[in-house]
Amino acid sequence: MLHFTPDSPLSIAMLALCGVLVCVFEFVNGFHDTANAVATVIYTRSLRPAVAVVLSGIMNFLGVLAGGLSVAYALVELLPPDALSPPDGAPAVPMLLAMFGTALTWNLFTWRAGIPNSSSHCVIGAIVGVAIGDSFLHGRHLGDGVDWQQVTKVLEALAFSPVLGLVGAGLLYQVLRAVVKDPALYQPPPEGDAPPSGWVRWLLVGTCSAVSFSHGSNDGQKSIGLIMLTVVGLWPALYALNPHEAHRLPLAPAHAVQMQQILEQYDHDGLRADALAAAARLRAQSETAENPVASQTAQGAAAPQAGQTDAALAVVQRGDVFQVVAGLKKVMHQAAVPAPVKATAKALQAELKPVVEFAPWWVRLLSAACLSLGTMIGYQRIVRTLGEKIGRTHLTPAQGASAELVGAGLILTAGYTGLPVSTTHIVTAGIAGSMMGSGSGVQRGMVGRIVLAWLATLPVTIILAAVLFYVLSL
Repeated sequence: MLHFTPDSPLSIAMLALCGVLVCVFEFVNGFHDTANAVATVIYTRSLRPAVAVVLSGIMNFLGVLAGGLSVAYALVELLPPDALSPPDGAPAVPMLLAMFGTALTWNLFTWRAGIPNSSSHCVIGAIVGVAIGDSFLHGRHLGDGVDWQQVTKVLEALAFSPVLGLVGAGLLYQVLRAVVKDPALYQPPPEGDAPPSGWVRWLLVGTCSAVSFSHGSNDGQKSIGLIMLTVVGLWPALYALNPHEAHRLPLAPAHAVQMQQILEQYDHDGLRADALAAAARLRAQSETAENPVASQTAQGAAAPQAGQTDAALAVVQRGDVFQVVAGLKKVMHQAAVPAPVKATAKALQAELKPVVEFAPWWVRLLSAACLSLGTMIGYQRIVRTLGEKIGRTHLTPAQGASAELVGAGLILTAGYTGLPVSTTHIVTAGIAGSMMGSGSGVQRGMVGRIVLAWLATLPVTIILAAVLFYVLSL
C-alpha cells in the first residue's frame, strides 16, 4: 500500500475510507468518553437525556474551539516523521488503517461489555504500535524509530491523572459533607422521573457542562490530530501546509544554515540521515529564493525536482519540516548539548511548527459533531455502569458532583498544558474516590474489570496496530 500512486482512484478511495473510519471512531469515542460528562445529570434525572446530550455537545464544541492544538500534535509527534509524510507524497493508508481499525475495534469491544474504557489509551497504543511497526519495516532500532521520551511523557499523564481524580474527588466529597448540610445532596435519585430538588439539580448541570467543556478542550484535540492526518492525504495541495503560515517557507537563509549545522553536529540517532537530507532541501529552497543562479550549482542536488506538482511539493515540504522539527527536538533533549544551542534549536523549531501544526475550522466542527452524536446514541451502557455498578450504593448528587468538578479541573489543566489525558479514567476514578470518601465502598468485581481493561488496552492496541501496519505496508 505504500506504493499507491498518490492521485489514483484506489488511493483516493482508501483515504476516503480512512476519513470515514476516523469519524466512526470519534462517534464511538462518544459512547465512552463524552458519556462520562452526562452520566450524573441523566442518572439523577437532573436533565432529560436529549437535553443533556445537546448541552454536552454545545459545551464540547466550545471546548474544542477554545482548546488549541497542543494536545493534537503531542499525539502526532509520537509517529516517526517518515510515517507522517511518506516519500513522493504517497498517502499513508497503512498508517491510518492500522490506527483507526485498531482503536475502533477495541473501543467497540469494551463498549459492548459496558466497560468505561479509555479512547485515549486506544489511540495512543495504536500510534505507538504504528511507530514500532515502522521501525521493523525500515530495519531501525526501536530506540531510534520511536520517540520514547514523548511516549513516556504521554503515559505519565495518563497514569497519574486517575490517581489525582480518585484522591481529589474523595477529599472534595469530605469537604462538601463537612460544609453543606442539605440532605438532598447525599441521597440517591428519587423514584420516578422527579429531578433533585432546588440548587442540587443546577449544581449537577453545571458540573456536566464543565466536564463537557474540558473534554472538548482535550479529547477534541486528539480527534483533530487524527482527522488532519487523513485530510492531508486527501487534499495535499490545500492542507499539507498551513495556508496562513506557508509564507514562512522558504526560510531565511541564515536560519536554514543554522538548522543544518545544528543537526550535523548534534543529531546522532538512527533518523539523522533523513533529518539532514530534509534540512539540506529546506536550505536549498531558501538559497534559491535568495539567489537563484548561485544556488543551482551549490545545492542543485537537494533542490526539489523539476516538474513536481504543487501538491507533491507541498507534501515533500511538510515531510521535510516534520523531519527537521523531530531532529531539533532530539537535540533539545540531549544533556551534552550546550544551553545556547538548545535555545537556538527551540527558536528554530518554534519558527517551523506553525507551518504544519494547524487545523481548519471545519475539522474542529467535524470533531465536535462526531463526539456529540456518539453520546446521543450510545451513552446508556456507560451511564448505567457509572451510576450503579461502581459503588455498592447508587450514585448520589454529591458523589457525582465531586467526581465531575475534580475531573473538569484536571482535564482542563492538562488540555492547556499539552498533555493528553483520559476523561474516562479521571471521571471513573473520581466516582470511585467519592464512593470511598462517603464510606459506601466500591464493587470489586466491576472495578476489577475496569482496571483489567485499562491494563490490557495499551499492550493489545500496540501489538495489533504494529502487526496490522507491517502487514498492510508489505
